[in-house]
Amino acid sequence: MNRVNPSDAAAFAEMERTLNGAASQGIRPGLERIGRLLRLLGSPQDRWPALHVVGTNGKGSTCAFLASALRAAGCRTAFYSSPHLESPAERLWIDGEPLAGEKWLAAVRDAVAPVREDGLLAKDPPSYFELVTAAAFLLAEREGAQVGVVEAGLGGRLDATNLLGRVACSVVTSISMDHMEFLGDTLEAIAGEKFAVVRPGVPACFLGDNPALVPLFKSFCGRAGALPHVVSEEVRLEDVLMDESGCTFDFRSPLLDLDRVRTRLPGRYQLSNASLALLALAQVRDRFPGLTEQSILLGIAEARWPGRLEVIAHDPTVVLDGGHNLDGVKKLVESVRELWRGKRLGVVYAAMRDKDYRGCLSFLGALSPALYATEVPDMERCLPAQDLLSTAAGFPWRNEPRSFASPLEAALLARRENEVVLVCGSLYLIGWVRPRLREALESGGPRRV
Repeated sequence: MNRVNPSDAAAFAEMERTLNGAASQGIRPGLERIGRLLRLLGSPQDRWPALHVVGTNGKGSTCAFLASALRAAGCRTAFYSSPHLESPAERLWIDGEPLAGEKWLAAVRDAVAPVREDGLLAKDPPSYFELVTAAAFLLAEREGAQVGVVEAGLGGRLDATNLLGRVACSVVTSISMDHMEFLGDTLEAIAGEKFAVVRPGVPACFLGDNPALVPLFKSFCGRAGALPHVVSEEVRLEDVLMDESGCTFDFRSPLLDLDRVRTRLPGRYQLSNASLALLALAQVRDRFPGLTEQSILLGIAEARWPGRLEVIAHDPTVVLDGGHNLDGVKKLVESVRELWRGKRLGVVYAAMRDKDYRGCLSFLGALSPALYATEVPDMERCLPAQDLLSTAAGFPWRNEPRSFASPLEAALLARRENEVVLVCGSLYLIGWVRPRLREALESGGPRRV
């Protein structure tokens, strides 16, 4: 993915003002508002087929693999995801390129107009996410998308993206405990919210990394008339090689066999995400004739996804990862241990107040790193660095943890003191740090001493 043009800043600032002025506050699952809004806009989500991706962790990476392969197959591809890291333009990519701020602003204004003109929507306005989703669907239609790869928000059944009219494949990534206040307080309840997106007569692919959830997935597919496929049952990987530059493997499945698949996304969990994407692509090859073995291999190799075990510097290595729940951090720790075993590690960590940061600190502490507790500036939802430091005191760090109001200061100091620096804990942290740290490194910022 290319960097977003900073000259669009004024248009995106006006877009944010327009959205915030029209949207209802908070997260409000439900399809009534977004359904009415999309009908008033002419149902743009019905104009192109889509692969709909839901789950707890791994959605963005899986989408990146899917979108890249479809682009390599010659399909004009719209890739919608959330949240963004550095710019709202990152929420929609057309053939791997962000759209100009003026196009986004025009689409948002068109999406907001019915909210002001329609009596029911004026009384019960859509949420921010619903308005952005409607604008993205409008843009995909206007840009002539031939296929969409659409990442759900926090849910599934009641998520705004679940109104896609021409789903070609439902794709379900890893499922774990997160957003319990909206999705339920058991793993089965959360999984049910995700599995409910499957469609009659449409392939549905599930990672199946938790075997206990596979029967529930098949039950939902059976009731809906969907066609179930499970990575853990149908896929075999052979000759796996991994390093910090990515992964190489042979992929075996009933409909698709590939030798020497290469991805530039490192980490063992990316093997799972790539496998899920490949299983889904195998199910839709008849819909998109350009999906040959060669185009699929090219697409997987070219896929990028920032902020997930992203290596942005060497000597010493600096890694960014937005994992923010227990399952995400557990998988992150496993990958760090495998890729950088024996290296002196520094962890720059920040967390939102509503996440299980104590549990995440426990996982991170098992790596015996130096801890640099920090916070996301000007974000009330973020736990203050001093509170995080107090919580961290009970875990086994390599030396006495320290707190920093500035994540950039923490990251630069960690880079001077360690062989590998891991910046993690929140996508908001990654979004704040990534451009500033990149600028500091490009200008010759301090290295390890």
